[in-house]
Amino acid sequence: MNDLEAFAKLVQALDAWRAQMIFIGGWGHRLHTLHPHALKQAFEPVFTRDTDLAFAHKAPLDGNIKEALVSHGFNEKIVSESRPPAMRYALGNEENGFYAEFLTPLVGSPYKRNGEKDATASVAGISAHKIAHLGVLLEDPWIVTVGPEVGVPLDKPVDLQVANPLCFMVQKFLILKDRTKSKRQQDLLYVHDTLMLFGHMLPHLKQTWGSVVKPRLYPREVATVEREIQLAFSEVTADIQAASKIPSDRDLDPEDFLATCQYSFQTILEP
Repeated sequence: MNDLEAFAKLVQALDAWRAQMIFIGGWGHRLHTLHPHALKQAFEPVFTRDTDLAFAHKAPLDGNIKEALVSHGFNEKIVSESRPPAMRYALGNEENGFYAEFLTPLVGSPYKRNGEKDATASVAGISAHKIAHLGVLLEDPWIVTVGPEVGVPLDKPVDLQVANPLCFMVQKFLILKDRTKSKRQQDLLYVHDTLMLFGHMLPHLKQTWGSVVKPRLYPREVATVEREIQLAFSEVTADIQAASKIPSDRDLDPEDFLATCQYSFQTILEP
C-alpha cells in the first residue's frame, strides 16, 4: 500500500469529524502543495510517514473515532506511559508504515494536581497528545480538496482543513528552541519550502500576521517568534547549511535559502 492509499483510508475513517480536525505537521505541508494558491514546484515535498491531526480543546467530538479507525484497518499502539497512555494509530501491522496521531492544545499547567504530567486526553475513544503552543495551528485554517484528480483514491473529492501556512510557520518558531537538532533543521526546511509555495502572497501573509495571528498570541509569544526568526536567519548558520542538504531531489543553496527567509519575514513582520 502506498502512502496516498493509506492517507485515503485515514480520510475515509475520519469523514464524520472533518469539521473538527485540522491536518498539521508534515502532511499538512504536503496538503499545502495541493492548495489552488500554491505555486507549483519542481521538487517533492518533504516526506513524512506520520499524519498529525489537531483539534480544539473541548471540541465537540461525538461518536467513536477509534472504532472508525479500526474498521478501516488501523491498530492502536501505545507510545508513552502517560495516564491515559499516548497512542499512535497505525495502518495494518507495518512497524515502519503509515500512522496517525491526534493532538490538542495544552491549556493551563502541564501538571495535574497530583504532580503527574498532563500530557494526554481521552476523547471520542482516542488518546490525544496535549501540546503547548498548538492553539495557533487552529486559527484560520485553509481548505484543500483531495480526491482522484490529485492521486488520492477516494470515491469523490473531499474538502479537508489544513493549518494556515503562516500559522504553520509561526508555530515552528514557538517550539524551535525545544526541538532536537535534526528536528530543528527539518523545521527550517519546512519554513523555507512553505515560503516557496506562498511567497507570492506575502502581502496576504502580512495581513494575516497583523489581524489573525499576532492578536491570538500572548506578548511573550510574539517576542519569542520575532526573536527566533532573527536568530534563525541572521546569517547562514550550521542549521541552515544542514537544512539545505536534507532534500535529495534538489540542490539548495544555503545563501538562497537565507535570502528567501530573510526577505519574506522582513515583509511579513514589518509594522
